[in-house]
Amino acid sequence: MSHVSTPQRSDDSDAPSPSRRRGRGRKREKAGGRRTGRKILIGLGVLVVAAGGTGYWLYSDLNNNIKGVDIDKAIGDDRPEKLPTSGQNILILGSDSRAGANAELDAGNVSGARSDTALVVHIPEGRKKAVAVSIPRDTLVTRPECTKSDGDKVASAKRVMFNSIYSLAGPACTVKTVEQMSGVRMDHYMEIDFAGFKGLVDAIGGVTVTLDEPIKGSKGGLTLDAGTHKLDGTDSLKFVRTRYGYGDGSDLGRIGLQQKFMIALLSEIKKQDLLGSPTKAYKIADNLTEALTTDSDLASLTKLTEFGRSLDGIDPANMDTIMLPVAYDKVDPNRVVAAEPQASTLWKAIRTDETIPDSAKKSPATGGTS
Repeated sequence: MSHVSTPQRSDDSDAPSPSRRRGRGRKREKAGGRRTGRKILIGLGVLVVAAGGTGYWLYSDLNNNIKGVDIDKAIGDDRPEKLPTSGQNILILGSDSRAGANAELDAGNVSGARSDTALVVHIPEGRKKAVAVSIPRDTLVTRPECTKSDGDKVASAKRVMFNSIYSLAGPACTVKTVEQMSGVRMDHYMEIDFAGFKGLVDAIGGVTVTLDEPIKGSKGGLTLDAGTHKLDGTDSLKFVRTRYGYGDGSDLGRIGLQQKFMIALLSEIKKQDLLGSPTKAYKIADNLTEALTTDSDLASLTKLTEFGRSLDGIDPANMDTIMLPVAYDKVDPNRVVAAEPQASTLWKAIRTDETIPDSAKKSPATGGTS
């Protein structure tokens, strides 16, 4: 069986050599839908915790933790139309900053912050299920002209890596890019960083994961035997960052670990007796809100709680996780581009709140195998 690895970003210190990038085809398709990463879980976890109720005691502390971004003001009117049947669409970003508290969590010396994971979460009308579309970080896209938070303009550019947009121009430009490439208007924006991820895991008392094969001294320093392990926040970060020392050492292995951890973390959150333990509920909410940035419409505990309660009917087991269909770029095979017509079909289904055809979930970047 042939194999193909995921293209690696040039600024990733864990990136394997180009000679290792070919030939993991069957794994690629299986893992393609997995590139939900840990950040969608954290984003939805915020809503679960908010819906669980903190009793509004110490409300002001939690409320002041949340940082807001005025996406509407930054983008202006240059946005897709909001269709009556389009449901709710949320862009969830995982911020991979190695500064401040995050620098203590990882030995990597990377300046600035990057969008480590990007997911468009679509919640159809009726809010009984959800779809999460992952945008591979190495996807080449056209960046629109944007206005940064300091008022400076960033010129439009073609063939830029998707994950570079956040570090150069900020969250509003990332939202604008996603909207223009998809034609789907984002109703909300959520972002959480690595330090908050660690705090969440520690606040809930750790997360239990089961490995089918061992992690053998990865570059992040984590070594685990096959079997069941309970991880604290620090080891959880190493777990979801692991590439070397697990499987074939490619990003696909890390994607699989992230998916495994996502399920375990969500299960742990749902088991927490938040209503029966106000102290624990506050601790969880405090960790999350400190690390959370949202659009200005959600940037208060009241609004976040109301939105979370509106999602009570969603069963995570019904969430469909999809990777944006991509193909290897013909000029630079270490990068990918949106595959057509699959990508357009996928975005249209989300835009019109229709069932996504199976054909629109298949990525050609599988090394020629299905």
